Amino acid sequence: MNLMMLLEMAVSGFPDRVAVTCGEERLRYGELLAAAGAAAAEIRASGAQRAAVLDVSSLAVPVGLFASAWAGVPFVPLNYRLTGAELDRLIEQIVPCHLVTDAERAAQLAGRPGLSVTVREDFLDRARTGARLDAEWGMDPEAIAILLFTSGTTGPPKAAVLRHKHLVSYILGSVEFGGAPEEAAGLVCVPPYHIAGMAAIASSLYAGRRVVQLPSFDADAWIDLVRREKVTNAFVVPTMLARIVEALERRGSVDLPSLRALSYGGGKMPLTVIERAMALFPATTDFTNAYGLTETSSTLTVLGPEDHRAAAASDVPEVRRRLASVGRALPSVEIEIRDEDGKAVGPGVRGEIHVRGEQVSGEYLGKVTRVGADGFFPTRDGGWLDADGYLFLEGRVDDVIVRGGENMSPGEIEDVLLEHEAVADCAVVGVPDEQWGEAVAAAVVLAPGCGVSADALREFVKTRLRSSRAPQLIVFRDALPYNETGKLLRRVVRTELAEEAL
Repeated sequence: MNLMMLLEMAVSGFPDRVAVTCGEERLRYGELLAAAGAAAAEIRASGAQRAAVLDVSSLAVPVGLFASAWAGVPFVPLNYRLTGAELDRLIEQIVPCHLVTDAERAAQLAGRPGLSVTVREDFLDRARTGARLDAEWGMDPEAIAILLFTSGTTGPPKAAVLRHKHLVSYILGSVEFGGAPEEAAGLVCVPPYHIAGMAAIASSLYAGRRVVQLPSFDADAWIDLVRREKVTNAFVVPTMLARIVEALERRGSVDLPSLRALSYGGGKMPLTVIERAMALFPATTDFTNAYGLTETSSTLTVLGPEDHRAAAASDVPEVRRRLASVGRALPSVEIEIRDEDGKAVGPGVRGEIHVRGEQVSGEYLGKVTRVGADGFFPTRDGGWLDADGYLFLEGRVDDVIVRGGENMSPGEIEDVLLEHEAVADCAVVGVPDEQWGEAVAAAVVLAPGCGVSADALREFVKTRLRSSRAPQLIVFRDALPYNETGKLLRRVVRTELAEEAL
């Protein structure tokens, strides 16, 4: 089992089909295989034990991914937004390394011990013209395929270890080989250091779907690229979809006839955003919500197109609220909700989400695996399952607010606040309180042209939840802090609101 096996199968099935495009550049499947072989020879000759890309999305990403698999070294896509000490800490963990980056970064990093640095354009030129590595790729399923540094929203980034068996298992269990028609095109706009970016490349190529890269996300650029490249499938994180919806409403025109399937994930999707999107994309018949983690090789659960349509059309509250869920587990994945004592709980009971399956890694570089003896991985995400197995997320378990010995879910309070017509976005956190230990605090972003008082929002929460869950402190913000992959930086909100509470 090796990622190269997936590419080899695709080349045997459709060698002349376009595999990936970025701007005016493109590679066909056969050309991608040849480029990966030449790049693998370069990586092997460098003596590096890892191959990294420190750059926006480009053809260097798929070439580097498969070249690493051919050369038998882990592929490491690094966060190109990092600078200084943050980047240094990541590089220290992966040397000796063959690093592909832009010209400016290459000049800055040249000469560092353990780094063989090459400029993206030079790397691609040599890959297109060089001779393939004169060696077969390994088939050890335990070999490391990718090292992905986690987002660091709750602490310092650490490198998640994804072995070939994890990634291949995910692809084989969720994608039909060659199932995409030749005209199908999937837009990848998440950065390459996000697990969704890696999964999108592997799954699209295995399905025979052309990958269309958007190097840097911008809502208007996304819309224009969908139209120009006749994109049929796309994946976005919730903050991206919110901006796309706003851009389309601002333009006053929705003309994306090619877009048939829109998937989203990577964070909690506000119900109002997905409802607006479903109404705004008349040609998009397939909406899919996917929940997964870096440590699980991407998707664990899916809320599929039929689920979206059934929930949107239903007047039954229990069915309609499934639009705010992340769906049900893939056939190859098991999910349990466990309480603080590690015991499995039943439907409707909140706890920590535990998952098990061949695609689950739960391992970090230089650290002991977090997968238990029973094969389950504790995600540190909180949530609950309904009676039919639909999973509802409630944020990180570390974010639970403990007020006077009572545990409160920030997600539950956020869901209620988002029901108010004046609230566009919100984040609920716990702040220090002398009497209760923690108090409930909320940062609220108002919808354009709307106004509401803090007292009115407190009463709104009180009428739907217990009074103890009504935020003691409510502050209004123009925007909430998110990282580039759509993750709410809750620790930043907590720090700011703790200062406001003093």
